Amino acid sequence: MAKELTELVDTLISVITSDGRNIVGVLRGFDQTTNLILDECFERVYSASSGVEEAPLGLYIIRGDNIAVIGEIDDEMDANLDYSQIKAPPLKSIAH
Repeated sequence: MAKELTELVDTLISVITSDGRNIVGVLRGFDQTTNLILDECFERVYSASSGVEEAPLGLYIIRGDNIAVIGEIDDEMDANLDYSQIKAPPLKSIAH
């Protein structure tokens, strides 16, 4: 996992947490337990009625045991999406 995350340092990533949150930010660092440090961070809050809202978070640390998925974001494709028109129910938490 360390090799893959090293390649993503200083790039924009999306993290889906086990409680169903979608957090987007620039990966600044990580450790051996996949704790992440994200900068310029915000949460995308999905709604079936009002589209996607972005809540600013700033500098953010996510514990590794709370991470479900990590993915790189294509800046160009992301900039072309109109998130105010995307309507979707929020993700559900992962049940263990």
